[in-house]
Amino acid sequence: MKHLRIVPGFVLAVAVAALACWLESLLPVHLIGSAVIAMFIGMGINAVKAPAQTLLPGLKFTSKKVLKFAIILLGLSLNVTTILHVGRMSLTVMVFTLLTCFGGGYFIGRALGLNWKLSNLISAGTGICGGSAIAAIAPTIEAEDSDVAYAMSATFLFDMAMIVLFPIMGRAMGMSDQAFGIWAGTAVNDTSSVVATGYAFSEAAGDFATMVKLTRTLAIIPTVVIFALVQLRLKRRVAAGSALKANVSIASIFPWFILGFLGMAILSSVLPIPAQLVSAAKRLSKFLMVCALAAIGLNTSFSSMKKAGVRPMVHGFIISALVVIVALLVEMGMGIV
Repeated sequence: MKHLRIVPGFVLAVAVAALACWLESLLPVHLIGSAVIAMFIGMGINAVKAPAQTLLPGLKFTSKKVLKFAIILLGLSLNVTTILHVGRMSLTVMVFTLLTCFGGGYFIGRALGLNWKLSNLISAGTGICGGSAIAAIAPTIEAEDSDVAYAMSATFLFDMAMIVLFPIMGRAMGMSDQAFGIWAGTAVNDTSSVVATGYAFSEAAGDFATMVKLTRTLAIIPTVVIFALVQLRLKRRVAAGSALKANVSIASIFPWFILGFLGMAILSSVLPIPAQLVSAAKRLSKFLMVCALAAIGLNTSFSSMKKAGVRPMVHGFIISALVVIVALLVEMGMGIV
């Protein structure tokens, strides 16, 4: 009977996800990913009427457990050997953009007075791979649903601007397909936005940008582990000052799902897994992630997001602008542009 409690909320999240995927299919160009659409639909429903108590267990299960399973499945779509071979030219650019995101993001977040979880979710979304990175890191640091929603919104808004501006700037600078592909693949956030931006420039640029973006996705692994260690240290500090002195260990805080993600990526790299199975796993992973974002949206009220004001958006704008500039400067320094 206990497991049946999750059914109503889970079914609602699936329904919202299905609606979001259908709406995405109606768009002439996939400018807006179904995950973002699902989150906004969920928030719209919450604004009209907050979810009933009977829905909450299922929504929590979907936003936490289902989300982790979606991240694990995502690993099967990553062939590490192929990605690193094609994306090796972008690795240097990626190192600098990641340092910019998390180094610069730390100081910008403090200057704006943001909590460290929201600040780092925005930095992760900008530096790694948009919604997937935010989704992977959020449960590791026990982020609030409102923080996840705000981070997703911030990266989404600037992705929309980049889809329009990047091809214009690339052509104005006379960039080659390869140079533009590396630039878009390292500076644009979400996968759907990278694909839209790359192919808006040329087919070759789109192909290269997509592969570079997949290379960035691998950065989820060390990033999640690092944040798990940060969360462990913070919990131990709180426990040390508590009369209860809770037992906090690495085993209790370690993001075990990331090992599943890594294991899937290794399997995909060393075993001849049928392309149909890989494709099916990728589609299922995407849909489950959409379900999780729908649940997060349903749990998030606009009023809770209003409390943070415009500061998260300012943070997202500054970080996004810095990444765009740094990626371009590094490419110039490497003689790629």
